[in-house]
Amino acid sequence: MLTKKEQRLRRARQTRIRIAGQGVARLTVNRTNLHIYASVISGDGGKVLATASTAEVAVRTELGGSGKGGNVAAAQIIGKRLAEKAKAVGVEKVAFDRAGFAYHGRVKALADAAREAGLQF
Repeated sequence: MLTKKEQRLRRARQTRIRIAGQGVARLTVNRTNLHIYASVISGDGGKVLATASTAEVAVRTELGGSGKGGNVAAAQIIGKRLAEKAKAVGVEKVAFDRAGFAYHGRVKALADAAREAGLQF
């Protein structure tokens, strides 16, 4: 019997196989209880082009200190921030890799904010 983490990683592996065949940049999301992390990775998977997380000092001050990075509002800030960074390096189109997490709550909020800020996926 697989643990909850093993099930999530199994789902993530299948998604990454599908995305690798497309050859486009990948927006990947990881969430913990306290923070949410997002990265844009090149199409070949060899280089991280842009990152954003609630662990960054600028984001933490915007959120009002520690312990505020695990909510939907924080995820929206990270989605917008990541889209701006990705567009600055010339990435307009990405494939969304939710890393096996359900497309709900913070993951959905991050994706919607990134779309509103101009990323296409």
